[in-house]
Amino acid sequence: MESAALTSLSPLFEGIDRWVELAPLLPVLISLELVLSADNAIALASITKKLNNIEIQKIALNFGIFLSLILRIILILMAQIVLKLWPIRLLASLYLLGLFFTKINEIRINKDSITTSNEPIEIGRPSLIKIIFFLALTDLAFSIDSVAAAVAISDQFLLVITGAFIGVIALRFTSGLFIRWLDEFIRLELAGYIAVGLVGLKLLILLINPIQIIPEWFIFLTMFSLFTWGFSKRKVVDVNNAQ
Repeated sequence: MESAALTSLSPLFEGIDRWVELAPLLPVLISLELVLSADNAIALASITKKLNNIEIQKIALNFGIFLSLILRIILILMAQIVLKLWPIRLLASLYLLGLFFTKINEIRINKDSITTSNEPIEIGRPSLIKIIFFLALTDLAFSIDSVAAAVAISDQFLLVITGAFIGVIALRFTSGLFIRWLDEFIRLELAGYIAVGLVGLKLLILLINPIQIIPEWFIFLTMFSLFTWGFSKRKVVDVNNAQ
């Protein structure tokens, strides 16, 4: 939901063409990116968790985020052409909605398997290369909306690329945190994927009706409510087994 931050700060960005004018805004940008990249970070953390080894997870995140930065920069430089193509926005929205429905189906299958056999179904582990590809692709889908907002706010490509760089650094940091938190809070992954579905739905609505205005306060309130619910219940640790 990074575009919400960019839109709300648009009056401050107007006329900015010197780095000295941007410097006071950097702490604000970084803070907003950390908060508003939560839905993206949960999706990336969930994808990364499919790799069992912690060190391999770190490698996947590092390479996936680096690749996503390259794709974001390419998207920014080609924004005037690419973002006018409605199939690009359609594919991004369908991809995010697909992630949401795939996770819902996975949760349903595991719930049914636990009910019948008390054992969750073990899903095959994907390769490192496949995970890196999905990480970059997922971030790119999220970036469509935020890059469109950034380019609309400022025609200074270096400024927009700096924002993208800050965004991926924040995303790497928050994704690493969420990998741990997904093991601790049982509702967090579902809350994150609901947010992913809402981002996809938002893209689809704006594609069908470009003049549709979705209030920023509604977006912030919805995300805040979702993640408050996501962090509301911890996993119960069996003390006897832990010992």
